[in-house]
Amino acid sequence: MFDWATQPFYTLIVTFLFAPYFVNGFMDDPAYGQTLWAYATGAAQLVAAALAPVLGAIADAGLPRKPWIAGFSVLLVVGLSGLWFAAPGDLSAVPLVLLCFGIATIGAELATVFNNAMMPDLVPDKRLGMLSGVGWATGYVGGLVSLALVAGLIVTDPNTGKTLFGLEPIFALDAAAHEGDRLVGPFSAAWYLIFALPLFLFTPDRRGGAPGPGVVREGLRQLRDSVRNLMRNHRNVALFLLARMLYADGLGAIFAFGAIYAASIFGWGTAELGLFGIVLTVTATIGACVGALLDDRTGSKRVIVFTLVLFIVGSIGVLSVDPDEVLFFVPVTPKANGSGLFASAGERAYLAFAVLIGLASGPVQASSRALLARLCPPDKTTEFFGFFAFSGKITAFAAPLAIGAATALTGSQRLGISASIVFLIGGLLLLFWVRAPRGS
Repeated sequence: MFDWATQPFYTLIVTFLFAPYFVNGFMDDPAYGQTLWAYATGAAQLVAAALAPVLGAIADAGLPRKPWIAGFSVLLVVGLSGLWFAAPGDLSAVPLVLLCFGIATIGAELATVFNNAMMPDLVPDKRLGMLSGVGWATGYVGGLVSLALVAGLIVTDPNTGKTLFGLEPIFALDAAAHEGDRLVGPFSAAWYLIFALPLFLFTPDRRGGAPGPGVVREGLRQLRDSVRNLMRNHRNVALFLLARMLYADGLGAIFAFGAIYAASIFGWGTAELGLFGIVLTVTATIGACVGALLDDRTGSKRVIVFTLVLFIVGSIGVLSVDPDEVLFFVPVTPKANGSGLFASAGERAYLAFAVLIGLASGPVQASSRALLARLCPPDKTTEFFGFFAFSGKITAFAAPLAIGAATALTGSQRLGISASIVFLIGGLLLLFWVRAPRGS
């Protein structure tokens, strides 16, 4: 249920609704808006990357995990609530909105570190793949349900005043002021508060007291020793973390800017983005379920390799599309004004490639955390999942910053996002050298 609770942050805020609104609705200049959003994403992920292994090492010194999750949940909820202030045209609110987004990002990422570290204490090793995959699939279903509720019942198209389902919104919101787009922040905060409760009420946790000076010193000493000995004693884990560092960076960039790119080149509004998000989330849920079944049978590494190749193919395909051509050079008829949903050939091609990304995204991420749970020593689970978060974020800040800089220099959103393919391919090549545990 933690994955269900947190997924609206990634589905509604980062990917499908609020990020495209920030770039194309809140800001006057979409290229400048993408630049600012990229810089804010990179800065927040850098902070999360720096803190994750340190806090993980402290928690591994005998402390329970749920109090840490609760603390970072406060950051997530406060940050999400502040996104309401992104009123269109009010550029004085830009620093506040970006700060709130950064706080929410840090809260979500660090809470996830401690949630992931609880997995090996809950099920036997042979069930880790199923637990991780089902958790990821449950998260996607939560993202799908939240997206359907918001796009179908709350957020309206400013041109029609209707929701994605063609209905009047259930709340009397000002469409011209984009109150529906802004409400997704507080909505995601309330969603998290409700659905994270089962974790805190029913999931068993380690016993332990409050962190004291001795615990903190011990945790930091363990971190120092782990960093010093990672390559010496855990080379296989280090190699996997390096591979994951690269391909997670590519995954994050594609997800963070794919919908923004589509909204920019096709002029997609709430209806198109909402339906696009529903299609992509459904395929991601199917992919995560299939990946969960395959993980425990064929092994985490094989699932990651296969689905990562599929993700790369879909990513190249998505970036090969623009308003009047697909596959970089095949001409198509541009979208006509007033045409229906996904009426142009370019839009349909974009959607087809995005489906490949959706099918691959769940297994790649779920099997990655299952593989690490199998690779790491039992007494360093939280610490190594801190490194896991660190490996997924230490270059993740670099990709958004690079995207922002490239977009600012070239004025091309496609060129800015294309750098993510290099990270995906590099991570895939390194992954071939990782030795999976026997029987996994």
